[in-house]
Amino acid sequence: MMDEQHKEAQQRPGSQDDASRRAMRENVIRIALTSEARQRLTNVRMVKPEVAHAIEEYIIQLVSSGRLKRTIDDEQLKELLQTIQGTGKKEFKIRRI
Repeated sequence: MMDEQHKEAQQRPGSQDDASRRAMRENVIRIALTSEARQRLTNVRMVKPEVAHAIEEYIIQLVSSGRLKRTIDDEQLKELLQTIQGTGKKEFKIRRI
């Protein structure tokens, strides 16, 4: 019985690590953002998951480096979203002949 559990744990070695990392990320985001900002990030995640992931990574970097002095409110999150989306935005010009 013990051998079966040990083999099962070896077959999925990263599942516990992934779950703990995910929980740690969620905890950092919960602490760093106000409730309104978290709701906005959740809404962004439903529409554009890659943008939400980029914002989360940026916030985690701010927290881990100690550069985040206070919680990020909804207005600050809007500014972050504009800067991130502004860099990837392409402008198209249509000319009629």
